[in-house]
Amino acid sequence: MQRPDVRSPVRRALGRLREPAVHTDLLQVVKATIATVVAWVLADTWLDLEQAFLAPWVALLTVHATVYRSVLRGGQSVVATFLGVLLAYAVFELWGYGPLSLGIGVLVGLLIARLPPLRLEGVAVATTALFLLTLGGTSEESQLVDRLLATAIGVLTGIVVNLVVVPPLDDRGAEHQLDLIHRRLGALLRRMAAELDEGVDDDGVRAWVEETRGIDAEVDRAEWLLDYSRESQWWNPRRNRSSSASDADLGSEVLVRLEEGVAQARAIARTLEESVVEAEDWDPRFRDPFLRLLDQVGRRISDPEAHLHSLQEEIDALAHELSAQDLPGLRWPLYGSLITSLRHVVTIVDDVASTLARP
Repeated sequence: MQRPDVRSPVRRALGRLREPAVHTDLLQVVKATIATVVAWVLADTWLDLEQAFLAPWVALLTVHATVYRSVLRGGQSVVATFLGVLLAYAVFELWGYGPLSLGIGVLVGLLIARLPPLRLEGVAVATTALFLLTLGGTSEESQLVDRLLATAIGVLTGIVVNLVVVPPLDDRGAEHQLDLIHRRLGALLRRMAAELDEGVDDDGVRAWVEETRGIDAEVDRAEWLLDYSRESQWWNPRRNRSSSASDADLGSEVLVRLEEGVAQARAIARTLEESVVEAEDWDPRFRDPFLRLLDQVGRRISDPEAHLHSLQEEIDALAHELSAQDLPGLRWPLYGSLITSLRHVVTIVDDVASTLARP
């Protein structure tokens, strides 16, 4: 009896640790920890604020994935906290302490949080009023100043740490994701060629369609990573020493073409799924060159930057040659559809290669 390979989960975990997205996440964890500790030291040890706990709390929430987001949401946190202080003052002056004032403070705070300029951090209006109305921090001006100062320390600490400690500027995640899509799409086309050659049933063809849906999910993730890569460059001091916005734009162009390639691969699978013709029954004059071209297209799309010749002329030659042959009439709709879809894939691969070769 063969023992299960217990090392495979470990290998997968180690492989995940090498992914750029994981590196970025771990770096954010480290930076958030540093910002939290520094904010606590500043507020508690150096300034001896009564509500020093707010500084590390706000600092932890301020360290976001990008410098731009840290500054934007940090500024919103300060404004929201200030509004919460004013709200707590007003509610206390009108109704004093008690369930009624607490309910009104939270209600009004949550309504203010819905305003577009505060939508990301607006809930701090309600939470600030909640803390002050329950901890009794509205009656003494020193406590209010203490709270605002602690909040400002937390925000500034989070922003400074995010700026100083390796500001996030990561296009590796998007590049890795695009490479993954290339590999999966290329592997699918080669798999289709191999299984058609060996003989495939309806379940096998449906599995191809499901694989295209899985690649579509990878495309959606790549789109998100490209948006993140573009945002990470805003207000980032490392921008001039690393990739520019044009890299993300280039990636977007490649992604659009890859998405079309996935659609064409699905079209090939759908054509075969709806056809009653088995691959072994195809005319050899079509079957052999088509399967060979399908495999070669898969290899080319797996590595579009490799110096491989275009297959456009070979596909056009196959279509021209078959049009002059006396093939069974019932086969032509199938053959023509498969050749057309494969030709579209080749055009897409050539466009991707040209885009990537652009200086």
